[in-house]
Amino acid sequence: MRTSDFDYQLPEELIAQSPPEKRGDSRMLVLDARTGDCKIGMFSEIVNYFEPGDTLVRNDTRVIRARMFAKKETGARIEIMLLRPGADPNVWECYMKPGKRAPEGTVLELLKEENPSGHHVTVIAKSEEGVFTIRFDGAAAEIIAECGVIPLPPYIKRSALPPDSERYQTVYAVNPGAVAAPTAGLHFTDEVLSQISGRGVNVANLTLHVGAGTFKPVSVENITDHKMHSEDFIFSDATADLLNRTVEKKNRIFAVGTTTLRVLESCVTKERVFVPQAGSTDIFIYPPYQVLSADCLLTNFHLPQSTLLMLVSAFAGYDNIMKAYQLAIKERMRFFSYGDCMLILR
Repeated sequence: MRTSDFDYQLPEELIAQSPPEKRGDSRMLVLDARTGDCKIGMFSEIVNYFEPGDTLVRNDTRVIRARMFAKKETGARIEIMLLRPGADPNVWECYMKPGKRAPEGTVLELLKEENPSGHHVTVIAKSEEGVFTIRFDGAAAEIIAECGVIPLPPYIKRSALPPDSERYQTVYAVNPGAVAAPTAGLHFTDEVLSQISGRGVNVANLTLHVGAGTFKPVSVENITDHKMHSEDFIFSDATADLLNRTVEKKNRIFAVGTTTLRVLESCVTKERVFVPQAGSTDIFIYPPYQVLSADCLLTNFHLPQSTLLMLVSAFAGYDNIMKAYQLAIKERMRFFSYGDCMLILR
């Protein structure tokens, strides 16, 4: 398939710029991938789709304050977007804007709420792909927490506000390391999770630290020419064992979000046996890829021509997804990170 096959026209006003006033007050489009039938309700109705013995799998990564601002001795201002730490936890890879102003050896003073913080980073390398390596002058984790801000996606046309520190995190986020939220999980409240558990449903965690590459557009027309970004994950023995028992008992696996599904597909065999492991994955899922790991998928609506739209098309069928997206647009559903969601049943 071609990248242009995954294009669609989205009215700009449907791109959610803020979360709903109350967490979980989102609409949910339910797509039956077997029939192509769609219906729209409220997210809280998701509880009704579970049966005893099913397993809900979620990504427990936590978004760090990955967007930082700094200035040179000349006063020139530079924006830093952290990507991932190196072997030394005080050395990080990042993007810089404008990068031309920060050659190797440049020392930058970090800003805290537009004021000098007293903390500095030094540019120690720059790759041909435009990725910088910087060293913090102290404990990076503490400096990031003090000086950084929540990195809202580029299609949210406003600066991060104090409520985003909570609302751009899932209620079960515990492992810091992501620079973008696993947004399908943003809809869950403690109450809904309690209701799901009360139906005899298992809840399992895995960790994938979502990277900035999740927003990278596919810039080639031939999908197979696209170079997929890599993200670090942890898939534990306990989660693998639970999922293997779920399969053995012929119950269903519900994946919360594309990040969860990418880990599951990276850790399942052709015989549908889950293997615990930790590492990184650059798995690229697009039609006609056959997803083995999950039976159902909760996901938000994704950008045109994105790898995530290709993933859900592989999961539910290309025609089904394109039809569902047109219905969502017609019904004025809210799109992307802070928007509404879709539950895909197979």
